Amino acid sequence: MELHGIEVRRVALPLVAPFRTSLGRQTVRTALLLRAQTTLGEGWGECVAEDDPSYCAEYLDGALDVMRRFLLPALGGELGAYAVAERLAPIKGHPMAKAAVEMAVLDAQLRGTGLSFGGFLGAVRSAVPAGVSVGIMDRIPELLEAVAGYLAQGYLRIKLKIEPGWDVEPVRAVRERFGDIDLQVDANTAYQLRDARHLAKLDPFDLLLIEQPLPEDDLLGHAALVRSIRTPICLDESITSARAAAHAIALGATSVVNIKPGRVGGYLEARRIHDVCVAHGVPVWAGGMLETGLGRAANVALAALPGFALPGDTSASDRYYARDVTAPFTLVDGHVRVPEGPGLGVAPDQDFLDEITIATDWLPAGRQR
Repeated sequence: MELHGIEVRRVALPLVAPFRTSLGRQTVRTALLLRAQTTLGEGWGECVAEDDPSYCAEYLDGALDVMRRFLLPALGGELGAYAVAERLAPIKGHPMAKAAVEMAVLDAQLRGTGLSFGGFLGAVRSAVPAGVSVGIMDRIPELLEAVAGYLAQGYLRIKLKIEPGWDVEPVRAVRERFGDIDLQVDANTAYQLRDARHLAKLDPFDLLLIEQPLPEDDLLGHAALVRSIRTPICLDESITSARAAAHAIALGATSVVNIKPGRVGGYLEARRIHDVCVAHGVPVWAGGMLETGLGRAANVALAALPGFALPGDTSASDRYYARDVTAPFTLVDGHVRVPEGPGLGVAPDQDFLDEITIATDWLPAGRQR
């Protein structure tokens, strides 16, 4: 297969409600949606970088720039399923931009050969259990109302975003109100190792895990925290590759891993992380980055691999959007179905896509003479 080029659309989708974490507050999801044009047909990808470099070093304008100046020029000629990552490896960093390009090219190839994303990755389930992420709120009654609504919809796991000043009391309130539900928290690197005694106050609430409590580069701190508290530690931002996962496991810095394909450079590297964790008996689950239906389709397919032992952030479309760019993903008995069609198994609604598009760029593949 040869790649002619990629059309990149910058889109803006309003969220149904503001989403706040320890890193900031979001009301609109701005994303880059990629349509690869190849000799086998077209394929879709999604870049999960945010508007500014707060979650990580990448941001949308930078992702588009590196795609135009470095990634697409490296992708001339024949491309196989694994060729994108190999061609882009000499370019340091930029995993979210690389993941988006790989996803679009892989989707085109799978659509052209009639194979589903899940089938290619090794999915073993037709539907995956869905959890939901609940942002930081102004008041505990507001939080309890939101959690009650998600449980009524059938979500099988609740994740609370936390930060210093919004941690023990919200967790206590949710546990007292809703009893023995599957409950976990996500700190998004908001704490330091010196906060270990405070984080230990979460132990009595029997949480599934605390996700990424310390900075992403502090593996030794996480290993020390594991020895200081009873609640399992899950790493997210720290896991940037299969090698990083192996190192974290060897150091005893984590007992659970959250896999986000955009953060690790693509779905093929995400599968390698899955395989490393399975080999070491470490359960994994699928994280989310407020993806549209395109990224959600790929995430759901990934979450159907055998090592994904916990419900992920694979929520239904209406958790975030009044209208998605694809046919909506819905919740049925607490599960979201894995698309079965070729490639991602979904495609955008072109009229709606045009409506939410802010700008469009065409990036030709290969070095231009």
